[in-house]
Amino acid sequence: MATPDIRRLLPSDAPAYRALMLEGYALAPHAFTTALTEREGLPLTWWAQRLSDAPAAPECVFGTFAGPALVGAAGLRFEQRTRTRHKATLFGMYVRPGVRGQGAGRALVQQVLALARQVPGTLLVQLSVSADNAAAIALYRGCGFEAFGTEPLAVQYADGFVAKTHMWCPLGAPSTSA
Repeated sequence: MATPDIRRLLPSDAPAYRALMLEGYALAPHAFTTALTEREGLPLTWWAQRLSDAPAAPECVFGTFAGPALVGAAGLRFEQRTRTRHKATLFGMYVRPGVRGQGAGRALVQQVLALARQVPGTLLVQLSVSADNAAAIALYRGCGFEAFGTEPLAVQYADGFVAKTHMWCPLGAPSTSA
């Protein structure tokens, strides 16, 4: 994959986004807190709402494409509560196995961070990643994230529990103006 083709996903991308994420939940179940069974029955309108292009939408999802095919996605959710509006969360990161290691994941994370930096008052982006996912942790570290703790028994699966490493990326110095 040459330079990744990345753009914000729109409600019209909901069918492709749904298919990609359901694939991710099925192929990499330990990478997600959400189970395939929780999302596969949701109507397409739920997926389209997540891709809202409204100016004040609390979430934004970016996709990376190989030709017309959506091959990766990552979302950014902005906190809405007054005392936590300075934070955003990277969520739902998934890149198809056939294009991993070619820069698509890094480009998605960088796009998410670029958007977060554009939103006034956003000081940091946080995420959680399966503690045993060394490749993802290395990717996030390479993009400026730092681990701040590991949550044991974070997510229960049929075959046991997975710990989650919590990471954050500071976006700049805190502003003294409120």
